[in-house]
Amino acid sequence: MFLLIAAAVTVCYVGVCWWRPFRRCRRCDGTGRRRSLMLRARRACRRCDGTGEHLRPGRIALNYLRELHDKGTPR
Repeated sequence: MFLLIAAAVTVCYVGVCWWRPFRRCRRCDGTGRRRSLMLRARRACRRCDGTGEHLRPGRIALNYLRELHDKGTPR
């Protein structure tokens, strides 16, 4: 039963990574801007490069596996 639940959760997460590959940046809360320590100025978030979102870890893994597959197949 546990393996069935784990497999279902894994399939659902892969589906989410395929359907919505980006998630909101936790550091800037999705705004793309953060307060700096000096003068309380607002600057672009370094973690997401000011976009407010970044790739999910599962999508990074899927992209890596796709690259491995593409490099291994001769064309």
